[in-house]
Amino acid sequence: MAAQIASDSVWVVGAHMTRFARFPDQDLIDLASESAMGALADGRVTVGDIDVLACGSLFEASGAVGQRLQKQIGQTGVPVYNVANACATGATAVRTVMMAIGSGEAQIGLAVGVEKMGKMGLLGGATKKEKQVFEPSGRYGAVTGVDGYLGTATMPGVFAQAGMAYAHDHDGVGFEQFARVAYKNHLNSTLNPLAQYQKEFSMGEIMESPMMSYPNTLLMCCPTGDGAAAVVLVSGERLASMPTDVRRRAVKVSASVLTSDPFTEDCQVQPDVNTLTRNAAAQAYEKAGIGPEDLDLVELHDCFATAELIHYDNLGLCEPGGAGEFIDSGGPFRDGPTPVNVSGGLISKGHPIGATGVANVYEITAHLRGEAGHRQVEGARVGLAHVIGLASACGVHILEKAAA
Repeated sequence: MAAQIASDSVWVVGAHMTRFARFPDQDLIDLASESAMGALADGRVTVGDIDVLACGSLFEASGAVGQRLQKQIGQTGVPVYNVANACATGATAVRTVMMAIGSGEAQIGLAVGVEKMGKMGLLGGATKKEKQVFEPSGRYGAVTGVDGYLGTATMPGVFAQAGMAYAHDHDGVGFEQFARVAYKNHLNSTLNPLAQYQKEFSMGEIMESPMMSYPNTLLMCCPTGDGAAAVVLVSGERLASMPTDVRRRAVKVSASVLTSDPFTEDCQVQPDVNTLTRNAAAQAYEKAGIGPEDLDLVELHDCFATAELIHYDNLGLCEPGGAGEFIDSGGPFRDGPTPVNVSGGLISKGHPIGATGVANVYEITAHLRGEAGHRQVEGARVGLAHVIGLASACGVHILEKAAA
């Protein structure tokens, strides 16, 4: 095994995730500490071994969460990066540690994502009552706010419009196909003890639940909640000197990519969730030396059912324009050719924003190790973790099982 480890490679040796739920009796640092200590123990290392810490939390972005976490798990004086990057916060924490190791500044690092959201309710910018004075103002010389007139910043609406634009442009996509995404993910969650919700819903229940923003009903939207996840990353050089059982369970990070929006006309009014995802996927496949056909499972950002369906296309999991046929044929189901969100996805697993990007890496790692329990994708060797945060930021990580 040691002879097969390239010194410039990066590996996951430890991973841990709390259950996603609501924890009124635990604060942010309690959750972060649980995941951090769990990942350290899983990788058979201690906080004293860590050369760099990256901690992602969106709603306490200015709260020095990484340093507060150190006070719980050990203050060793190493560099701490506090990260906030919308829903890609956790993936950005992982990417930060990857860059530190890749640059040679660190041999081993800890990436943590954590959030306390409770019952925060609907996120996004609702339309404000505005004076009917149409005079240019602000950075862009706008004469009035566009929210509610030209697009929306309310999350269900943003992704509803993205889904409906895809349905307009491609055949075979409608309310039923979007609902089937949620049906699949709720079904998958029943096998995941860490998921916030673990209940199966019928297609009828999903389609008849309260409408949030057509076509996204309540059961097609992710919940708010609390949770944390952490991974320990090491260089190939460091891994080669670690115990045999650590090397055996190590998972290679074959690609780590972070993108933002390039200029498109559409994104000047409505966030473009497609282009930066396509760009990230293309870069990741090239770096890993694989194609989407090589993936054994995918954890992608299904903040809403419409988001998952369009990302089938964005990530190349289906033929261009073929996302409707892909879901109808069972392609992304757990027993399909490319299982997607076998964790239950954000729709059922939950979406504590800062934790999600790390949790997706945790989930892929569990399957590649063969340690995912009843939801295990048998024989999984290559997986992709994807997140997107509006503004926008997209993180893609491709992970590969170690050679036997």
